[in-house]
Amino acid sequence: MDIAIMIEGQNGLNWPRWKRIVELVEDLGFAGLYRSDHFINSNASVVDSLDLWVSLTWLADNTKRIEFGPLVTPFSFRTARMASAVDDLSGGRFTLGLGAGWQEREHRRFGFPLLDIDGRFRRMEEGLEVVTRLLRSDEPSDFSGEFYTLQEAVMLPRPARAPSQADALTGRTAGGPPILIGGNGAKRTLPLAARFADEWNADSITADEIRRLNSILDEMLAEQGRQPGDVRRSMMTGCVFGQSDTKVKEASKRHGEVSFKELSEKGIIVGTGSQIAEQLAQLAETNLDRVMLQWLDLDDLAGLEALAKAVL
Repeated sequence: MDIAIMIEGQNGLNWPRWKRIVELVEDLGFAGLYRSDHFINSNASVVDSLDLWVSLTWLADNTKRIEFGPLVTPFSFRTARMASAVDDLSGGRFTLGLGAGWQEREHRRFGFPLLDIDGRFRRMEEGLEVVTRLLRSDEPSDFSGEFYTLQEAVMLPRPARAPSQADALTGRTAGGPPILIGGNGAKRTLPLAARFADEWNADSITADEIRRLNSILDEMLAEQGRQPGDVRRSMMTGCVFGQSDTKVKEASKRHGEVSFKELSEKGIIVGTGSQIAEQLAQLAETNLDRVMLQWLDLDDLAGLEALAKAVL
């Protein structure tokens, strides 16, 4: 299991902060850097929120090693075309993380229809059908749905990334960026992951819950004629890190007046370096391929460096 960093871009991200974080994550040896896709945050404060796709384009052209992508971009905002272009620019290091959307405040403010829960997932299912056709097939596609329509549509230039060995066995003629579907729902999210995803990303759950959902996903993959290894498993989770017990308590105040035990029961990684390393080792036993640690303080680069020395 490898370790990546995830940041919340709507909480004050701007170009100076982004460039410092990108360069540091690359230099420290983390496997990847992921970020949210929000125009504004969900509370009343007004802070910087650097556009996702522009920031990822800069990362693609200014790094050599780390993998990256959105966790996740909602179907109410985005398209496949930008994903393919950024993946090609980076030499095949991009992952297209997709979700149904959830934040009411930004959708209302910028005029995007959020829809009710059922509507969001109907739109997401259609969107996944459209995105996978455009990325993975060289032939023109027709599709007529409630939300999306294609008429002899083909995306040019074709994605540069070749299909994986597993993809080739299914007859896929084009690769493009792998598709990540994020969420913990066994009724709606996992069935979509089993049909469309190259990676399933859980959100802040315990090791026992990961094992339970992994088992459900394996059964759904079998129903689709796929193998468990066809879908990578990852998790994005909160990280409360301090170089001493006192620093850990200070950092935990971001989550309210809660104890170490309460944070752990929510699936959040919490503690000093040795405690976090121990929790990551336990997660590795669940067969996760990657954990993205959510780093909330965009200016605490010294803390991020200390975390890297403790756990990588």
